Amino acid sequence: MVSIHPAVDQGVKPGAQNFAGGTLKCQCPQNPVEVAVKAQCAYNHVCGCTKCWKPKGAMFSQVAVVPRDKLSVTANKDKLQIVDPAAAIQRYACKGCGVHMYGRIENKGHPFHGFDFIHTELSKDKGWAPPEFAAFVSSIIESGAKPDQMGDVRAKLKKLGLEPYDCLSPGLMDAIATHTAKAKGVLKA
Repeated sequence: MVSIHPAVDQGVKPGAQNFAGGTLKCQCPQNPVEVAVKAQCAYNHVCGCTKCWKPKGAMFSQVAVVPRDKLSVTANKDKLQIVDPAAAIQRYACKGCGVHMYGRIENKGHPFHGFDFIHTELSKDKGWAPPEFAAFVSSIIESGAKPDQMGDVRAKLKKLGLEPYDCLSPGLMDAIATHTAKAKGVLKA
């Protein structure tokens, strides 16, 4: 049996109307890093890339975005470090347990500048928007998935209602292309 991620393997749970955010905690048993999010997430999805943090045994991460000004570190900020300073997304991970608490894009010219990336499964609060799609599905091969297993993986994703893409969803790809066209002057703002 194919296991995608513990938060979706038994089915995708719906979000709650009027949900206004919650608290994310790392997995340290004492003095966990805490991040307050004062907004519902958007574009929640499972991601097969090799950069995102995944729980032990998961083929995919689960990641969403929130407005940057709606996220703040509220406890043990000193335990955070950037995983890869050269990456477009600066992923802040706990030095103790290794969990990625959030990712931030500092490049103001990047299409997703202004959004922070979060892992909603780090919250005990119920109501986060559910995953909508699967991104970078083929990339799980780079993490050790067997190529002959990919048909089963895609079938499981479809059964869960998570359309598999080997890039981002069409809406996000359109947003990137729109940003690029505006920056080049091809499309007027």
